[in-house]
Amino acid sequence: MVGAGHAGLAASRILAEHSIEHVVLERGEVANSWRRERWDSLRLLTPNWQSRLPGYPYAGADPDGFMTMPEIVGRISGYAAAIAAPVRTQTAVTSVRRADGGYRIATGSGELRCRTVVLASGAANTPRVPGLRSAVPPEILCLTPFEYRNPQQLPAGGVLVVGASATGVQLADEIQRSGRPVTIAVGEHVRLPRSYRGRDVLWWMEAAGVWSQRYDEIDDIERARRLPSPQLVGTPEHASLDLNVLRAAGVEIVGRLAAIRDGQALFSGGLANQFALADLKMNRLLGTFDDWARSQRPELEVEPPERFEPTRAPARPRLSLELGGEIRTIVWATGFRPDYRWLDVPVLDRHGELRHDGGVVTEAPGLYAMGLPVLRRRKSTFIIGAEDDARDVVGHLVHYLASGAGRR
Repeated sequence: MVGAGHAGLAASRILAEHSIEHVVLERGEVANSWRRERWDSLRLLTPNWQSRLPGYPYAGADPDGFMTMPEIVGRISGYAAAIAAPVRTQTAVTSVRRADGGYRIATGSGELRCRTVVLASGAANTPRVPGLRSAVPPEILCLTPFEYRNPQQLPAGGVLVVGASATGVQLADEIQRSGRPVTIAVGEHVRLPRSYRGRDVLWWMEAAGVWSQRYDEIDDIERARRLPSPQLVGTPEHASLDLNVLRAAGVEIVGRLAAIRDGQALFSGGLANQFALADLKMNRLLGTFDDWARSQRPELEVEPPERFEPTRAPARPRLSLELGGEIRTIVWATGFRPDYRWLDVPVLDRHGELRHDGGVVTEAPGLYAMGLPVLRRRKSTFIIGAEDDARDVVGHLVHYLASGAGRR
């Protein structure tokens, strides 16, 4: 097992249930990404009661709250201890390659041989920063969400946040509250209310079965795996955070960052269309919740349907901004990708993404994955999705071993 985050530990627990000897290799500490690669104020998007892992339900005093980073580190570390996971910390994997019907894993602490490998190193190891970053004038401070910690590290002056996923809207909101003028560049995004009909929207996602939809039931699985994270924030107030909220707070909304030329950031038009599409998809999802409630939980009283104000488009959004004048900092909230530079097996596509069928790397028998977007279900990257995926992936692994495959 490569990676001791929630996905790797969930798979470790299921492997132990099957009495399969294994080891979990972790480049840093347990929950390393949560410890080292998150900004100070971040909380989970999912309510605490959804932070359950195999044999480890949430039993705290605030089930509807949202964990801070120290709390989630404590929870994952506590889980590793509770299941006595065979974790080797400070053991960075430098190479995984095929050998003798199995795999040879090189680490800074030596080499291991094994019949199977589960890649649970995470879906967000490296920020995705577009190539136009190279055209940014050198006097502009550029940060990714891995480098950003809090607004105090930013120079005075305007901030351009590029990207309107959960990360982008949260950082735009926090930086605006610090007193700096903020502009957010918006492309495709997923809008969700924090609460719907008095319940957390993620309660509806789970109860209505949306989060459990399997990858092989989704028409365009590749697109589903590329979707940005929904515009949500976890706060004690259970507040919604969308573009209307940001605009009301004074954040300027512009279109997708299309180019940087001669010190100018240039933005595409079509904001109204982007907003209309996001609103349409949100309302379709809310309609799915209503349909489920009418058939399964009529006491929830979903008539008349509850809907939210459409996203308000600026009358004339700006198409350019001067970098170095109005803007002194750019925060690239443009997504993340896995880092498989150490994977010496030819199973990556041209974008560096792992080719797999529901976590089973069919081109390399005995190689598996955990924790990737929509790996086996829509909830795969969330803590709540780890157990179901782990049982499926480990189930395949058990049959593979039982077949005698990988033996010399």
